[in-house]
Amino acid sequence: MQNSTKVQSVADLEKIGQEYRQRLNFPDAIKINIGMASCGIAAGAQASFEKAKEAFPAGTGIQICQTGCIGFCEEEPLVEVFSYGKPRILYKHMTDKKIVDAIQGYKDGDFNKSWILGQMKDPRSILEKNLDNPLSGVEPIDGIPLLEDIPFYSKQVKIAMRNCGYIDPDSIEEYFAKKGYVAFLSALKEMNATEIIDIIKASGLRGRGGGGFPTGVKWATCAKHSGNRYIICNADEGDPGAYMDRSILEGDPHSIIEGMLIAGIAIGSSQGFIYVRNEYPLAVKRLVTALKQAQKYGLLGDNIANTDFSFNIKISTGAGAFVCGESTALMASLEGNVGRPRAKYVHTVERGFRENPSNLNNVETYANVPVILLKGSNWYAKMGTEHSKGTKVFSLVGKIKNTGLVEVPMGISLRDIVFKIGGGVPKKKNFKAVQTGGPSGGCIPERFLDLPVDFQRLTEVGSIMGSGGMIVMDQDTCMVDVARYFVDFLKEESCGQCNPCREGLKQMLDILSRICNGEGREGDIELLEELGVMMQRFSLCGLGTSAANPVLTTILYFRNEYESHIKEKKCTAGVCKALFNYEIDAEACTGCQVCFKKCPQEAISGEKKKAHTIHQEKCIKCGICYDGCKFNAVKIC
Repeated sequence: MQNSTKVQSVADLEKIGQEYRQRLNFPDAIKINIGMASCGIAAGAQASFEKAKEAFPAGTGIQICQTGCIGFCEEEPLVEVFSYGKPRILYKHMTDKKIVDAIQGYKDGDFNKSWILGQMKDPRSILEKNLDNPLSGVEPIDGIPLLEDIPFYSKQVKIAMRNCGYIDPDSIEEYFAKKGYVAFLSALKEMNATEIIDIIKASGLRGRGGGGFPTGVKWATCAKHSGNRYIICNADEGDPGAYMDRSILEGDPHSIIEGMLIAGIAIGSSQGFIYVRNEYPLAVKRLVTALKQAQKYGLLGDNIANTDFSFNIKISTGAGAFVCGESTALMASLEGNVGRPRAKYVHTVERGFRENPSNLNNVETYANVPVILLKGSNWYAKMGTEHSKGTKVFSLVGKIKNTGLVEVPMGISLRDIVFKIGGGVPKKKNFKAVQTGGPSGGCIPERFLDLPVDFQRLTEVGSIMGSGGMIVMDQDTCMVDVARYFVDFLKEESCGQCNPCREGLKQMLDILSRICNGEGREGDIELLEELGVMMQRFSLCGLGTSAANPVLTTILYFRNEYESHIKEKKCTAGVCKALFNYEIDAEACTGCQVCFKKCPQEAISGEKKKAHTIHQEKCIKCGICYDGCKFNAVKIC
């Protein structure tokens, strides 16, 4: 290289990448990768990391390293242990009290199988298919499942999350080892803007932030307009239960930077912005580190790789307003103004940030771009459905056994996601619905579980793809209360500019609250439907036009629950406290006294091995007795 720190060519990248690929795949010590994304840290990974560092300092032949989200959040903290010529083992629920024994056991060949989630068959990312498999010839350990055969992982195809859990997010060199920045430099040196846009168009990549607009078309349109064009990354992930973008930012920040650089070449931009919520401190920290590293290697800044292309990226932290996920509100906030949407009679690709052409994509969209350039548009377009290509990352949460992040090909059925990957509903309870698309998504009932997941099909049943939140609900979920909860959230997050959204959400919340409190009236259901249709037609922005989805879909598919609340004053799920009581079935009660001991109000009485009684005047309907009874003796009445 002409300069020891500046990358000038793909050959320079490959030289550094080969060195670090050797360290990653064939370490000369036992290597410990601890999942240190926010989810892992919240589960206790930080304590495990510090304990391992203390027990195995430098020089002991054991390397303690961090990595991003490994995906299977239900089993956090997750720790991978491997060395050259031995299997790669993934340990689950690894605490500071267990990690030293786990590492020492691996070193001695004494594996505690009860601590192990599985062993890896092939650790290569999707860009390393022509490289040697570091586990080739390594004999797997009997009695330990292969991770690739575990249902949670077996149907996944990782493109956007290809490096999460495999590399240190604070190491640009490890990103080089996974073919990082090869797509960017290849595009910079060998392709023109039109060729790049044509590849993205042909791939069928659609925006993963919610709207699903074709990415190549957006780039091409932005490139046509004159002005100081801007590349903007929407990392303002605000959906309850969604953390797809956060995990990519924390686990593989360079993939977003590389995607933005390629977009910059395509539309003729020299300036990028990453708009990320301030509630993501770890993501911001790792982004700052990644930007400094890219600048050090000459991959950001002026005249990159001795060309006339210059590009810089700045980070802007938002205050956490949900509405700032909308493009025009985000750009207003980026300018330092109040984050309020404007009518889109002029699109942001023509006049957006600072009244200039602006291209906005979300984190997952940019993360896909380098792979598409390296693997080809035909390769990408073969995955998915006719109108929805590639893969999609979902955060699978709620009443589900296997919570976590999953990246699956478009077109997979909801049933496969919920029951095969997610493991179904826990405690032998019945599945009721799954909400896709965040707080303004629709609730999809059981009869549509075989629906292929893509943009069109979800819209047909009243929901949306959104950014990828997926909340599973069981028999104990009240769908009226679900609608009330999300309307309450959206009411608080509405900017309040337009009457349909501002007044519509307020009236919806008032009606739903009355129904949940046992004060529902005849005609309330029809009024909710009328309000919902009005909001869809006349609201200013995407928040308002989609905000009625939870209400309209729960009425459409669970109208009987609304009628039960209004006409019979009953909440069969036992959620709306004004509409039910807990009672003990004397025939089913064994007198085990679990409920008696757990009740915080001392509202339960009864002798041991005899049927118990709940005193209604003391009961606060907390549900502890219902959840704790192993004999289903506590009933909702």
